Amino acid sequence: MIKKKKIKNNFLWIIKMIRYNFENIFGGKFLWFFLSALFFFCLVAVISVWNGHNPGESFVYKNMIFPAILLVFYPTTFGIQKDLDTGILEILFGIPNYRYKVWLFRLVLVFILVFLLMFVFGFISVIFLTPVNILEMSYQVMYPVLFFGCLSFMFSTIIKNGSGTAVVIVIIGVMIFFSDSYVNNTMWDVFFNPFNMPSNINETIWENTLIKNRIFLSVGSILFILSGLMNLQKREKFI
Repeated sequence: MIKKKKIKNNFLWIIKMIRYNFENIFGGKFLWFFLSALFFFCLVAVISVWNGHNPGESFVYKNMIFPAILLVFYPTTFGIQKDLDTGILEILFGIPNYRYKVWLFRLVLVFILVFLLMFVFGFISVIFLTPVNILEMSYQVMYPVLFFGCLSFMFSTIIKNGSGTAVVIVIIGVMIFFSDSYVNNTMWDVFFNPFNMPSNINETIWENTLIKNRIFLSVGSILFILSGLMNLQKREKFI
């Protein structure tokens, strides 16, 4: 009986901690971010269908990327500034290595939440657009999302200002978008679409390119996180 009560209390504590961190991460504006992402997803889908485009798996993948990036943009870009403004970061610096655990926990929560929300977008796509493998689609979308989310976190620890970080990330995003014509369908393509295999490419070559691209995005994401955590060691630059 005591053991069951202890398990229940621990479970409730975890739920409260997750809820608190979500409120802190999104600043109480999560619903608006979700509705904005959902609106954009539906708007692009409706316009494309209205113009006579055939919404296949490739279209669904491209249409899911921006809403997913939008959901991770605010918490990873403005998180450090929010901690600075509220004095939380100063408290975190007072406990050895605690800030690393807190921010890793927050990042994991954000990415898990976005991954689960991609199931919602995938389900909507199955109903109104085209049959897709929801799990596979959500999994593949998370690679560029992780890349941009970790990149935003790294720059937020360097610039320490949400607006400044947002400007830098937008500029980088625009540069990557316009350079897509040079790296399209290569391992360096951040927006590599695994569901859009050209007819003139061998399937084995395509699979190898996909694997290399996912390794590139994964390694980049890890390096960005490690760099951001290392920047958090420099207490004098934050306080």
